[in-house]
Amino acid sequence: MSNPLLNDKAMNQAANRGWAASEADAGKTQAVQTGGTWAPPINDGPVSPWTGGDRMTASGAMTASLVMLVLLLAAAVFGWSMVDEPTAGAVQFPGWVFVAAIVGFLCAIVPAFKPQLARFLAPVYAVAQGVFVGAISHAYNIEYDGIVIQAVGATIAVFGVMLVLYRTGVIRVTDKFRRVVLGAMIGLLVFYGVSFLFSLFGGNVSFFERGSLMGIGISLFAAGLAALSLAMDFDFIERGEREGLPKAMEWYAALGLMVTLVWLYLEMLRLLANLRER
Repeated sequence: MSNPLLNDKAMNQAANRGWAASEADAGKTQAVQTGGTWAPPINDGPVSPWTGGDRMTASGAMTASLVMLVLLLAAAVFGWSMVDEPTAGAVQFPGWVFVAAIVGFLCAIVPAFKPQLARFLAPVYAVAQGVFVGAISHAYNIEYDGIVIQAVGATIAVFGVMLVLYRTGVIRVTDKFRRVVLGAMIGLLVFYGVSFLFSLFGGNVSFFERGSLMGIGISLFAAGLAALSLAMDFDFIERGEREGLPKAMEWYAALGLMVTLVWLYLEMLRLLANLRER
């Protein structure tokens, strides 16, 4: 599932942490306290704003994202090596890999409440989720030879297309856009949860039947949501730089972007597997 991390609430919390009032505001306050009349200070005209090194930048967020990507790929190689194929077509999947998935999930959720922890938890997420993604990818590749390369290529292509559409203004992230995408994500998450509970009690859920039309449709819908979520990630990074968020938010933004990319890749794997079963 995508990231509820990159939202207006997180941005407002970061923007309001530790920023001092301007000199003009301080002057007004002093004038009120002393009973005097405040007059604006003399200046030499407009000047270029100073941006200190403690402000978030888009390039900094991208650098943090690349660091996370390297960690994730290295961990994925390890996770891939943990899956064995004792006999042709058989998969020996270590159960502890799911522990790594839970750790990654927690590292993605905690920063939603404590954004300042993202700089520490983001690398942990990349390693833990990388192990899980690598193991899952190998299991899929054993059953469907070459599917991982296809899923990686599709993920890169979608990322590139969404970046171009966002930068050219074809896709504009508005408040309505955010509400619609977030509502669809919540609905999809509820559907996943209910379907999983039904399957635990022996229910026949067509979504989990590979190759079914419903399964293909849901995978397309989920992949489309992940793609739209990328536009929201780009918008958060751009607004964060424009509004001068604290530099620590670069890791928060990178974490959100990586969560979306992992989600998109896993949905691509599921979609391609369903299509091959047809």
